[in-house]
Amino acid sequence: MLGGWALLAPQSVIDLTFQPQYRAGTLILPFAIACFGAQALLSGLFCAFTRFTRATFLAYGIALLPFFAFDGWFTLVDPVFTWVGLLDLVGNVVMLGLCVIGWRKSV
Repeated sequence: MLGGWALLAPQSVIDLTFQPQYRAGTLILPFAIACFGAQALLSGLFCAFTRFTRATFLAYGIALLPFFAFDGWFTLVDPVFTWVGLLDLVGNVVMLGLCVIGWRKSV
């Protein structure tokens, strides 16, 4: 859902999730956010139509870990994001939880 939002309404995502000083007045930021949204949708489609093995759940879960550092850094250390930007963190927690569940059930 967040990927679709970013793809279809990138300026809305920028206005709600970025601190004012990081909202550039050029077209590159909406373009980059829309690209991020398209990539997220592609990832979601890939996940929806793939048969996950135990190794896949493990690899996907490990690959998510740097995103927690990204969210933490740009929320707490160098606050680029507003509190709405933490929706990304929520999505990452859900995906990691699903990876753990899938990994445990894939014996």
